Amino acid sequence: MVPGDDSKILHERAAAGDEAAMALLMDRHLPSLRAFVRARLGPELRAQESASDLVQSTCREVLVAKERFQHPSPGAFRAWLFTTAARKVSERLKRLRALKRDAGPALSIGGDSQTMESRLLGVYNRFSSPSHQAQVADEIARVEGALDHLTEEQREVVLLAHVVELSRAEIAERLGKSEVAVRSILHRALAQVASTLDR
Repeated sequence: MVPGDDSKILHERAAAGDEAAMALLMDRHLPSLRAFVRARLGPELRAQESASDLVQSTCREVLVAKERFQHPSPGAFRAWLFTTAARKVSERLKRLRALKRDAGPALSIGGDSQTMESRLLGVYNRFSSPSHQAQVADEIARVEGALDHLTEEQREVVLLAHVVELSRAEIAERLGKSEVAVRSILHRALAQVASTLDR
């Protein structure tokens, strides 16, 4: 039986190779992972690729390589999971650009389930407060549209802060910037997201 409440024990069991603990950790991160993948895809790739496929591929890779998780902490697991997802998005983007150069046919894959959209909206609501009730799909499209208007750097900082849930210091270290610079980028980015959503 995997403990559901004790995060430290759960991470220790996952690091020891317990598949059930690893699966539970991934399940806890699924909404954030899905939001991260969709936002990283951007509008062009989001129209061509299934975020669900990328999330499943990420989870499958992490499970197959579970012996690599040897540092039982929430930060270490999140870093591994989201770094794997970011790499997969980058690979898909390169593949899409190669297909476009070769003038290959575009493949459009169907939409998401309503349940996953609701969970995805829960993650996006961490940094956006809709002023009125909207349909889940419309609200997701609005938030993703606002994220699409950010610079790549701004979007990355927002995702690391509010989806991956890294501290400002961790983001600064990861991006090679000062913590003050990260706070400034995040403040401007969130103000721009709020402004876009208000419009």
